[in-house]
Amino acid sequence: MSAGDRAAVSSADGSASTPLTAVAMSGGVDSSVAALLLARRGTPVVGLSMLLWDRSRQVRHGRCCGSLDLGDARRVAEQLGLPHYTLRMDGEFRRHVVDPFVDSYVGGRTPSPCISCNTEIKFEAFRERARRLGAGRIATGHYARILRGDDGLYELHAAVDRSKDQSYFLFELTQEQLSRAVFPLGDLTKAEVRELAREAGLVVAGKGESMEICFVDRGVRNFIEGERPELPRAPARVTTTDGEELGEGAPTYRYTVGQRRGLGVAAGRRLYVLEVQPGANRVVVGDRDELLAPGLVGRGLHWIAGEPPRDGAGMQVRIRSRHPGVDAVIENTGGAGCGDAGRCRVSFREPQNSVAPGQAAVFYRGTQVLGGCWIERPLNAER
Repeated sequence: MSAGDRAAVSSADGSASTPLTAVAMSGGVDSSVAALLLARRGTPVVGLSMLLWDRSRQVRHGRCCGSLDLGDARRVAEQLGLPHYTLRMDGEFRRHVVDPFVDSYVGGRTPSPCISCNTEIKFEAFRERARRLGAGRIATGHYARILRGDDGLYELHAAVDRSKDQSYFLFELTQEQLSRAVFPLGDLTKAEVRELAREAGLVVAGKGESMEICFVDRGVRNFIEGERPELPRAPARVTTTDGEELGEGAPTYRYTVGQRRGLGVAAGRRLYVLEVQPGANRVVVGDRDELLAPGLVGRGLHWIAGEPPRDGAGMQVRIRSRHPGVDAVIENTGGAGCGDAGRCRVSFREPQNSVAPGQAAVFYRGTQVLGGCWIERPLNAER
């Protein structure tokens, strides 16, 4: 973007009292309606899209932040009379999202790239780019809510539409980030958002949703092998928890905890992946009951508005984005602070299935997201 463009963006803020808001426009209906709602309120708005991934060699297009999607974002901005610019951020995206995603699978973990994208890209790198252009706030199409507590601290809450709620993916946000973020869709249902888009005649009103990992077009396994062609393809030893050898399966990076199909061995009974051990080239399998864990060990402990009372009363933990949650007690075992140094132990009231290393455990009290951690291992995984 030229200096002249930067000046034009900054001058779009017509009021000293109302900060310019940069809307992260992906080309989907959600971010488009977020821009629509802010524009209708009279908020000074600029549309910024992120070019995150080169899709020129991909078979399928039309998902988040691809060239076709960015074209849709530009057309919506034109319809709304908003300035619109595209930011090339593929370097940051590869460094903070794609490479760690691949490394996690190779390391026997099950990553959650959407959390990394939110933490490192949308609410850090994108926010910094927007700030340089004169925007005091950013807005996204996330289904979540930001409220102010009685103590003046910012709180992250689940969306009104629980079927679309994305608060789980935002657990690493800080007070400073929440203070400068806007989620216009948090109080709306998806049906209401669609209707708003249709009423406004937006070109994306009938556009389908993206539910897959945005940068993977032909399956995770093929993607990993394409990104790491040097990976050894040696088949893993598939064993039971007591060491019984069942045969050889696929390479370890093709397995995830909880997986039932495609194990590559026949055992005469239904088996599930319990643990992936790349260092030993081993995959441990067992019965469904063996997937149950009484808790987990976490790292990167983070509290959004300060650590709650030690008793953890009324606290629930979700170990996957669509997990219903379970009552739990969280014990800080690594001292104060957050980041990789923050260790914790999470004890469930009832044992849970498929506690997968690499996923996030997010802490709730009612609709409020208190914080979370990254799952290092289930408490019973000491094989």
